Amino acid sequence: MAAAGEIDEDLHSRQLAVYGRESMRKLAGATVLICGMKGLGAEIAKNVILAGVKGVTIQDASACELADLGAQFYLSEADVGKNRAEACAAKLQELNPAVTVTVNTGEITDDLCKQHTVVVCTEVPLAKAKEVDAFCHANGIAFIRGDVRGVFGSLFCDFGPGFDVLDVDGEEPHSCIVASISNDATPLVTCVDDERVELQDGQRVLFAEVKGMTELNDGVPRRIKNVKAHSFELEEDTTAYGQYTGGGIATQVKETKKLAFKTLAAAMEDPGEFLLSDFAKLDRSAVLHVGFNALDAFAVKNGRLPTPGSDSDAAAVVACAKDINDAASPATKIDDVDPDGVLTVFAKTAAGYLSPMCAMFGGVIGQEVVKACTGKFHPLHQWFYFDSVESLPAKETLTETELAPEGSRYDSQIACFGKTIQRKIESQKIFLVGAGALGCEFIKNFALMGLSCGADGKVTVTDDDVIEKSNLSRQFLFRDWNIGQAKSTCATNAAKAINGALNVDPLQNRVSPDTEDVFDDDFWQGLDVVVNALDNVNARLYVDSRCVYFGKPLLESGTLGTKCNTQMVVPHLTENYGASRDPPEKSAPMCTLHSFPHNIDHCLTWARSEFEGMFEKSPGEANAYLAKPEEYAAAARQAGDAAARENLEKAAECLLTSKCSTYEECVAWARLKFQDSFHDKIAQLVFTFPEDATTSTGSPFWSAPKRFPHALNFSTDDASNLTLIRAMANLKAELHGLERPSWAADDAAMADAISKVDVPEFKPKSGVKIETDPKATAPASLGMDDEAIIEDLLGKLEQVRLGFAADYRLSVIEFEKDDDTNFHMDAIAGLSNMRARNYDIPEVDKLKAKFIAGRIIPAIATTTAMATGLVCLELYKVLNGAKLEAYRNTFANLALPLFAMAEPIAPKNFEFKDMKWSLWDRWILEGDFTVKELLDWFEAKELTAYSVSCGQSLIYNNIFPKHKERMNQKVSDLVQTVAKMTIPAKRKHFDIVVACEDEEGEDIDVPLVSVKFR
Repeated sequence: MAAAGEIDEDLHSRQLAVYGRESMRKLAGATVLICGMKGLGAEIAKNVILAGVKGVTIQDASACELADLGAQFYLSEADVGKNRAEACAAKLQELNPAVTVTVNTGEITDDLCKQHTVVVCTEVPLAKAKEVDAFCHANGIAFIRGDVRGVFGSLFCDFGPGFDVLDVDGEEPHSCIVASISNDATPLVTCVDDERVELQDGQRVLFAEVKGMTELNDGVPRRIKNVKAHSFELEEDTTAYGQYTGGGIATQVKETKKLAFKTLAAAMEDPGEFLLSDFAKLDRSAVLHVGFNALDAFAVKNGRLPTPGSDSDAAAVVACAKDINDAASPATKIDDVDPDGVLTVFAKTAAGYLSPMCAMFGGVIGQEVVKACTGKFHPLHQWFYFDSVESLPAKETLTETELAPEGSRYDSQIACFGKTIQRKIESQKIFLVGAGALGCEFIKNFALMGLSCGADGKVTVTDDDVIEKSNLSRQFLFRDWNIGQAKSTCATNAAKAINGALNVDPLQNRVSPDTEDVFDDDFWQGLDVVVNALDNVNARLYVDSRCVYFGKPLLESGTLGTKCNTQMVVPHLTENYGASRDPPEKSAPMCTLHSFPHNIDHCLTWARSEFEGMFEKSPGEANAYLAKPEEYAAAARQAGDAAARENLEKAAECLLTSKCSTYEECVAWARLKFQDSFHDKIAQLVFTFPEDATTSTGSPFWSAPKRFPHALNFSTDDASNLTLIRAMANLKAELHGLERPSWAADDAAMADAISKVDVPEFKPKSGVKIETDPKATAPASLGMDDEAIIEDLLGKLEQVRLGFAADYRLSVIEFEKDDDTNFHMDAIAGLSNMRARNYDIPEVDKLKAKFIAGRIIPAIATTTAMATGLVCLELYKVLNGAKLEAYRNTFANLALPLFAMAEPIAPKNFEFKDMKWSLWDRWILEGDFTVKELLDWFEAKELTAYSVSCGQSLIYNNIFPKHKERMNQKVSDLVQTVAKMTIPAKRKHFDIVVACEDEEGEDIDVPLVSVKFR
């Protein structure tokens, strides 16, 4: 744990990638008051504590009821009758010992509010909320009010009369490389065409490194307009400026945005614009604005919420809404307060309280708290209403009898869905793939919902990963003492603590083709729903393919910082996950990374590649040789190509050219590596391509985006030089199993050791080939005689091997970004920054280097909670057998904030004669067919099957005469003999792909064919 005032970067690495150090420091100084410890309040408290605020006060004057256990994960049966805040305080404190959790069981007073940076009200009547907000508004305290009622939610933010948004979107400032700037009254700035200009009209940019027109390098931001794909205009006259001659980078200036908020009282009368989540419900927010107001009036008048399913109570709420609407100003009045009976359904189910709604709104509100504390990201301004009415069963089933409580922990859910659906929820067989951040939230929601908590229900959760420290800031079911343990086991144990009735089976298997003996046909066929909680595309695609094959619903989601997406994959209703793919990430050409980097990402990519080459791949290759030298040599000689030569050179690098026997030799190796990488190679590059070099067309060689480099001269007075040498020497010593001396940590002693290294004077060579082709994928070849070099190296390696013990091996060092004591990030950050210095690219600190080189995916608890809440709302729809138009895929960005919900895309359908099918269909053939019988089966459907394949093997094709001999052979035999497929004894079928054409010779894409031969 970090000391007071410091940020524990190991714990918060994923959050730091989202918020940055300055915002994290502001969070660490903020205090939050959360009023109401029912489910929503607990979700908010959890997310805020994980974010790392200084302190949280949880306020609640109410006692815990049994029904609270349907949404409050830190209450148990033993807490019924106890104060809710007092009952859950200790468990909230466990989430982050660095955050002070305080309990208040009294009323919400001005004195209580003024001790906090932000005040959040849940379960607080409107009149009291207005009173609290008025005080906060006048005293510089941010105020948030949020409530969930059944599948409906309301959120209001007031951050005061003047609030500064320091970073509207949280994205890195866009920059572009300048190719030309005109001398005009409205100058045109043209950028290099390898990337689109991501700037927008009205933004301001800072120029740097402009040559000729140096007036633009004065540090003054310029406003831009008319942004095109590769150009923009400046709102500045440059006719009197110098003539542009080259260079230049234009970087976006992130500007502060000032917002003014109205009080809750004023915003109730004049709400302004609502944040929309679903454009299919354009008028819904205005209806819910009146509806929540009417519900509050009903609750105040009757001392309770409407009875679930009560027609009379619902009618009273609707009547109250009409009165409120009639009294509204003409500008805010709506035409119909109960369109399609929405408000009636709202009133009938308002007593319901659902964990998915709490998770979703808890994520959104938690993020608004962070915004209020830091000024990072754009706050909600000021209203957000949301509903998932499509999750509910048919209106006619929402009767008072069906929704009546039964004295169980699920009464709050029964108040929305009824007893019948509740029993169905309890009997589900669910496969949860992943027990990390998403998985923890999912299994918590499952336990609260009662999913698979009946005698026939079961959740199978699998994850092959173990818990690391950095997981604790967002995977809220884990604690310090769980580090190193299996995620699936810890998550299921925590979920069982929430609801002991949860039937759950934790596994540590990766879901892949390699584990189809574990997740076999019977397993998949026995499932009702599959929920993905994965962090990589390949695994998602595999699970998707299994769900399509077995016809199982797949609920898919993912997060990236403040962004999340959810996708519903429903058999025969929607397309599958694999039907649409994101474009591949753009990677820099090899020549850019090796010789012409122009941003820090290029330098870090090169640095990680160098690290892996020196400390992982080369020693790994050396060990492969040492383990089986004769076999290795025979394989190298047989290949005799550049790849074999390169692998052999890696082995030789460790065992011949850079073998170290003492720590001093490791220091010498590191110093010479520095000289080679940052002086000699750069000096050779400059010699080969001097600053005035031109291309074959006469254009300057060093034109944008290329940056002209300069060689570095090592200095022991430069702390960054010393840090890099120490890191490289320590890693080299680890590689060779050498003990690190005590003086290695002393700068003076290290400098003295370095000064003793003999560094040869560099002399440039003529005729050196340096790759400049952006399309090249391998280093330039000098026409080497690969076979001769292989033979020479093998001879030298054989001689040196005889001097090693038989069991001698090098230590292969795999890159690990999260251990600050292992020198990995010191080496990579140092390598990257020295290279950046070569090319006058701004350097980065070790934390930023860790984000980029370590490929850290930004992740925060708020987005995760929101995503899983949205997915579980869709799960209700699956259980209700909803139609396509009821489902929603969602993209959301809490930074903006933005919600974009849309109906899923239907699958592509195929038709032939009177048959229809989609990717969800398989044609199943019963029997152990011969090839001829198979062809006849298709012939009966007026299709000519001309080719049959299994996997990568061709079983039959009518163009091959020899295949005619297979006509009377069993397809099952051919699958096993020709395709070499092993069919497990308990598997009763195999799959084949059949290519068909109709009577006119047109290809017809038929479904996958399964032959049930046993």
